[in-house]
Amino acid sequence: MNDLFIQGLTIDWNRVRPYNYVRQIPAISGIDTFTFHKPITFFVGENGSGKSTLLEAIAVAYGFNAEGGTKNYSFSTYNSHSELCEAMTISKGYRRPKLGYFLRAESFYNVATKEIDYSDDDHPSKGYHQKSHGESFLAIAQDYMGADGVYIFDEPEAALSPQRQLTLLINIYRCAQEGAQFIIVSHSPILLGMPDAEIFSFDNGTIHPCQYEDTDSYVITKTFVNNRQHFLNQLLNEEP
Repeated sequence: MNDLFIQGLTIDWNRVRPYNYVRQIPAISGIDTFTFHKPITFFVGENGSGKSTLLEAIAVAYGFNAEGGTKNYSFSTYNSHSELCEAMTISKGYRRPKLGYFLRAESFYNVATKEIDYSDDDHPSKGYHQKSHGESFLAIAQDYMGADGVYIFDEPEAALSPQRQLTLLINIYRCAQEGAQFIIVSHSPILLGMPDAEIFSFDNGTIHPCQYEDTDSYVITKTFVNNRQHFLNQLLNEEP
């Protein structure tokens, strides 16, 4: 056993209904167990490949609210999570986290609003709605990140400029060095360049380890930047 808070997971497919949509996601339906090896793990893949579905199930099975926030958040504006979380068992390590946060780009506004509702004189609101979307997005991540915590992030780069993505990269790396664990879905070639992170691709119907240079985020971005005009000519002059 390593020092990770979340060691891995198992899925009991007998608890998932035969016609549930998660059974139609090849990368997910093909796994019964999954093991984490490093403090920072990235899930990558094309839209619809199942990475966010699995990430959400991990977060809910671990005890987070489906729409995001800390484990103390308990609200629902729209019940969209799959029953995969009910069929999932999380294998926990020997350490207990001091902090934790589930950050979802798509429900960020709702979580920022609930932060106001949960505030009081002893825990005043940090006023995320008073900041720009990008500033509040980064602030909510930074305010809850620290050593010895579990952080599950779904596309944290969504509202961030490249400079702010670098800031987030630095913070994630430093927290991981101090004992935190991160499981992140991302399309960002900046965040995916994190040193000593493990990357798993959900493409081609399986979940498999992937090198940074082999991710679509890296390959397409590099190709576009280095050959922009040629790339655009090919794209824009193609026959429908």
